[in-house]
Amino acid sequence: MKKGPARRFVRVRSAARPYPAISDYALIGDCHTAALISRAGSIDWCCLPRFDSDSCFGRLLDWQHGGHFIITPKTKAEVHRQYLDDTLVLVTTYRAGRNVARVSDFFSMRMGGRSRPRRELVRIIEGVKGKMTFDVSIVPRLDYGDVKPWIFSGGGAAHFAVGSNTGIRIFGDIVLDIVDSHDLHAEVQVRAGKKLHIGLQFFPPEEANATPQRRKPAKELQAHLQETVRWWHKWSEKIVYDDGPGVSIARSAITLKALTYAPTGAIVAAPTTSLPERKGGERNWDYRYCWIRDSIFTVWALNAVGAVSEAEGVRHFIQRAAAGNADDLQVLYGVDGKRRLTEIELTHLEGWRGSRPVRIGNGAAHQYQADMYGLLVEFAWQWSQLGHRPTEAYWKFLTQVVAAAIARWKLPDRGIWEVRSRPLHFVHSKVMCWAAANRGVALAEKYGLPAPLGKWRAARDEMRAAIDKRGVDHERGIYVRSFGSRDVDAALLLLPLTEYVAYDDERMVRTLRVISKDLMQDGLLLRYRREDGLAGSEGMFLACTFWLVTCLAHAGRKQEASRIFKRAVATGNDLGLFAEEYSRKGREMLGNYPQGLTHLSHIGAALALMNVKPPQI
Repeated sequence: MKKGPARRFVRVRSAARPYPAISDYALIGDCHTAALISRAGSIDWCCLPRFDSDSCFGRLLDWQHGGHFIITPKTKAEVHRQYLDDTLVLVTTYRAGRNVARVSDFFSMRMGGRSRPRRELVRIIEGVKGKMTFDVSIVPRLDYGDVKPWIFSGGGAAHFAVGSNTGIRIFGDIVLDIVDSHDLHAEVQVRAGKKLHIGLQFFPPEEANATPQRRKPAKELQAHLQETVRWWHKWSEKIVYDDGPGVSIARSAITLKALTYAPTGAIVAAPTTSLPERKGGERNWDYRYCWIRDSIFTVWALNAVGAVSEAEGVRHFIQRAAAGNADDLQVLYGVDGKRRLTEIELTHLEGWRGSRPVRIGNGAAHQYQADMYGLLVEFAWQWSQLGHRPTEAYWKFLTQVVAAAIARWKLPDRGIWEVRSRPLHFVHSKVMCWAAANRGVALAEKYGLPAPLGKWRAARDEMRAAIDKRGVDHERGIYVRSFGSRDVDAALLLLPLTEYVAYDDERMVRTLRVISKDLMQDGLLLRYRREDGLAGSEGMFLACTFWLVTCLAHAGRKQEASRIFKRAVATGNDLGLFAEEYSRKGREMLGNYPQGLTHLSHIGAALALMNVKPPQI
């Protein structure tokens, strides 16, 4: 694969200056959890041992009390950072005059790590030229900053940080001093050719003194680095498309893989919670869970670029989480399939740049969102197109999904945007119910599977008739947001994905024109304009902008699509990572980060511009 563009050198932000921009952060992870590392070398967000665990470093959401782990030069330096090609190993190079050093950050990966993860975060400091002194501070704050852990020596250079439900082992060849019983600190110097290692490893706290702890030699951590590089290279070899100018398909695909929870196949929407959709506003949500919608979109984005193995894991996860019963479906789950995701406000945290409330859990889990039925049956249909016939048990589940869509399609719902105002008859939701019936019929006919085809066909035709009558502004000849409305919303850009309407259909083309006129600002799209039960506005929604690019490209308007694509790509950071939204006024990222929906939509748009037919979902 082609290498990404060269990265520019920039001045390191002072570690004392609070709350870097969201774009300042890089991602590392091990398909179990993740960490965000600032340009200054500070891990300001990490939850152990899972994405949805309590944070142990959470300065991202409270600068004073959240906790962090920083390795940063003592002198002013310039920084250049990049991922090793086609991996999630971050390499940050610091330059101060003639002195150069670098820090490599990664979560250890290994073959068989799905069931036997190391749960190990490693940081390696290496002198390249001259000498450089680094400040190393480890300030764990457990339970979302609410608990200062007890830190004690484990012998040699090892330490333990222990709280009520979290244990962290700190090890390596850096001698750390315990500060006030709760922090660790060291000042180290590296010269050219010298390396220093430090690592963290999660363990159940009750095992702190259960068995002797073996010291890990530096060469073992170096071996873990090489094994991690090999693991990512082996995975990324699946990707069949080279990157182009300003396009990083491989980086988006690797980011999506990093959001996968390996033990169950669940895919989280983002590894963070409560990064605001508007600075200082209340639109702050926990995205560390698995949405049916986002997971299916992710699978098809990965399939489209050659990484097909994730689909089976997602299919099994969804069916298992629903206990094999469509009546028990909900729109999102914990990464282990947990259903009860009670939304709680953490009042002791001030939020990123003062953006309260900070929330854990997500109340949308109990919303009715009708599009999930169509997504599940579309998923099965597209999976069948790759040669996978539904098993008897899977087909039984799918027939229940189709039956549920038919039974409930006339009900108003909260829609794809999970509005917290009154439910509406969203057109996108109705179309997805239609898709459930339509693809159910197609699967039954393709494989001769048992189904009440007469009932399904009649319901499908009734749905289309209702949508074409009430979901269209007949005066303008466009689709609208909800039955009886004159407004549009960006979810309408997804209608061609189900083959409900062609990209170049006149009604769809006119809808694109109105969406571009009503929802676009500075080359980026809003989701919608009307009230949604929450105060204040939000940023420009990047996934929607990429959806528009896809629609325009497949409608033959490549020049316009390319222009909007370049504008959307420009909102990413120097590492090719995207957030959920972008502030047009503040010129900065907003929302949870990195956002899977944005990255998968980026892949779809890039492929559309390359004349690659996308998967239908």
